[in-house]
Amino acid sequence: MPLPDHPSILSADPAGRQLSAARVGIGGPVGSGKTRLLERLIPRLLERNVQLAVITNDLVTREDAERIQRSGLIDPQRVRAVETGACPHTAIREDPTVNQQMADELELAFPGLELVLIESGGDNLASTFSLDLVDYWIFVIDVSGGDDIPRKRGPGVLGCDLLVINKQDLAPYVGVDLERMRREAGEARGHKPVLFTNCATGEGVDEVVDVICSAVLFRAA
Repeated sequence: MPLPDHPSILSADPAGRQLSAARVGIGGPVGSGKTRLLERLIPRLLERNVQLAVITNDLVTREDAERIQRSGLIDPQRVRAVETGACPHTAIREDPTVNQQMADELELAFPGLELVLIESGGDNLASTFSLDLVDYWIFVIDVSGGDDIPRKRGPGVLGCDLLVINKQDLAPYVGVDLERMRREAGEARGHKPVLFTNCATGEGVDEVVDVICSAVLFRAA
């Protein structure tokens, strides 16, 4: 269901049924942990009886989609891949048509679908999602990139609905001050939420699921 403060992306199939599954984007730099976050989100959402599907975006490979399909976490038919063939920005921001069409196809293939998770190919701090494509988007960074990332206020950090700062366990090994990072992320983002995770162990992922459920799936209830 589209959020009240985002543009509607409802469309209809030839039989006249409305397509209304929520669409949540997951973006961020290469290696920040987007796919690992997906792998942690899927079973937790399924435990809450959320009907979901996944779309991954990569430059010229289906690697992330195939990884999810082999994981056993979800019906492989509910996972689709987009090969962007160019900068991943193009398929999630400039021209999200292919992702929109694939999300529509998933809704038609799986009646009752409630949520489509759309993972962007790894890119930089300027990566953002078109709100013609998603209702809500998550940006993932990791502490090994430095605790100055929030302070630099990149478009991804500022624009996303939820900022996830992953690999918090690495902070002592890379000289990162987590409290400073937390404070400066809050200063940069104002009221928008910031969560710290360790997706390798699942720490903090339940809080991400809570946000998705409350801000996207159940907001209109």
